[in-house]
Amino acid sequence: MFSHLTVGSNDLARAKAFYDGVGKPLGLVLHLDYPDAGMGYGRQGGRPQLWIVRPIDKQAASVGNGITIGLEADTRPAVDAAYAAAMANGGKDEGKPGLRAHYHPNYYGAYVRDPDGNKVCIVCHKPA
Repeated sequence: MFSHLTVGSNDLARAKAFYDGVGKPLGLVLHLDYPDAGMGYGRQGGRPQLWIVRPIDKQAASVGNGITIGLEADTRPAVDAAYAAAMANGGKDEGKPGLRAHYHPNYYGAYVRDPDGNKVCIVCHKPA
């Protein structure tokens, strides 16, 4: 299991709107917000495990080729709601919600790009 995941952003306010919207249907809450440095999200009662930050080296944030942030949803409707929030908050469609049976029979997911271009998968592994 991982401790945390960090992705860079060039516009923290825009990224915050995106991840606030996407996180809500997934049960992710904003734990820490440093307006000039970044913000940390996680489950209620947990610690921040997803950090959106301005790169420490002061260089522009860039998208890592082959990197995908996988956010787990408890239900398929939560995938749909998070996808809709992504689209409403500057996200770009990379694959509408639906079954991806080539992964496994209950893999219901959607793929988006956040406003900085990071690839995000929103997935429910449970049956309908």
